[in-house]
Amino acid sequence: MLFKTISASLFLFATVNSLITATPAKASNTIQNTEVAARDIIPDNSLQEKRFICKGCNENENAALAYFQDVGVSDKNALATIMANIRQESMFVPNICEGGSIVPYHNCRRGGYGLIQFTASSRYYGLGSFSKQTNGDPSSLETQLKYITTEPEWKQVEDRFKQPGKSISQYMKYAFRWLGWGIKGPRTSYAHDYVNRLVVQETQPDS
Repeated sequence: MLFKTISASLFLFATVNSLITATPAKASNTIQNTEVAARDIIPDNSLQEKRFICKGCNENENAALAYFQDVGVSDKNALATIMANIRQESMFVPNICEGGSIVPYHNCRRGGYGLIQFTASSRYYGLGSFSKQTNGDPSSLETQLKYITTEPEWKQVEDRFKQPGKSISQYMKYAFRWLGWGIKGPRTSYAHDYVNRLVVQETQPDS
């Protein structure tokens, strides 16, 4: 009788102990399932894409800003520097001929033309050739922006502009290699102005 009582007690102890041991695992599974459910309900802010818009800028300025972000430039100083140089060259008027005349592409016969004042014959005629290949208008903002990022002059510095964390002064050196301007003018002042006007607009990326 004593042996049976001891055996029954040991069996009961083992059963209770197994239940106690199993409880944390079940609780852990419950917590994990709850966390999975929470992730399905609560938006993940890390998936939001941060993009800049230009406060107080005109339509052409914001279109250019959006385009350079689309091609991979994300740093505020880099974007501001690019914007500043286009402003210096053309005030974001794509059909401007050097000297100030507003004319179609084929009517600009001397000097530079367009957003970045395509002056060298290779760059000027390159714009015309690119426009024919893409069925674009060489006098338009859209076609010129697309052409800019196909030019070898841009390709030489593209990776530098895409590297974040540099100063306006450093990005301006890359801009000089890109454009090779004769007169610098207020490009740096323009860049600092754009830095103050670029604000983050958070958008949910397309799924």
